Amino acid sequence: MNIEEYFSRISYNESPKDADLQTLTDIFQHHIRAIPFENLSMHCGETIHLELESTYNKIVRKKRGGWCLESNHLLFWALQELGYDVCILGGNSYDPAEGAYTAEMNHILLKVVIKGNHYIVDAGFGGAYQAWQPLMLISGKDQPQIPGIFRFTEDNGTWSFEKVKRKHYSPEQSAPSTDTPDSGNIRKIYTFTLEPRDINDFQELNTYLQVSPDDILRKKSICSLQTLEGVCALVGWTFSEMKYNYMEDMDLLQITTLTDEEVEKTLKEKFNIVLENKLVP
Repeated sequence: MNIEEYFSRISYNESPKDADLQTLTDIFQHHIRAIPFENLSMHCGETIHLELESTYNKIVRKKRGGWCLESNHLLFWALQELGYDVCILGGNSYDPAEGAYTAEMNHILLKVVIKGNHYIVDAGFGGAYQAWQPLMLISGKDQPQIPGIFRFTEDNGTWSFEKVKRKHYSPEQSAPSTDTPDSGNIRKIYTFTLEPRDINDFQELNTYLQVSPDDILRKKSICSLQTLEGVCALVGWTFSEMKYNYMEDMDLLQITTLTDEEVEKTLKEKFNIVLENKLVP
């Protein structure tokens, strides 16, 4: 494993001299625009392993994506190689269907400290809830980015991460809509604490997510990638493209239903993914 090969994978052509915020931001943005958030392995009959060499081989050499356990673990390795003060944290994601956070830790995120300032760096959430820049770990402060306004709140050592939702305009629909039916314009994303974690803390979760019939990642094949203007996603046979701030406080959302043949073509053209095994969407 070498950092130059990783840089080539994410099309990062600079020579980083300092482990500073600007370099972190640049690498992070190249990472999320080159490496899709995807769970296609489990829908191709492949087993996902958490060992760093396995993740590196899959994402860097085979030009695949990965879910949070893989993508953020790879980014953790890269930032360590570059001399950043970085650690792994564990999160509990919000389930809109249940209206609650998961009881078990099911998400990896990273904390980076630069000149005494603490930042949350998370390249593994995907979709419209993916931040485009490192976020300062400050409670109650709105942090506007192109994808929307993000915010952390802290209560007795537990941090909550949320995003202000925007309306969507879809040419196929007559009226603008928001992405989820839950009330208010705040979308809860996950909670976490600042207790440092190790990748081995997630081994049991990694196994469970691949076999649990109730888990959303088991039920649906998902692949999403950040673009220069927004985000594109393939969920099952449904391909969607979102352009942020198409109109004031409104994102443009275009949705297409694909055939089996178009799924394979779309994975190659939009996500630069060529699968070794047959995908069952």
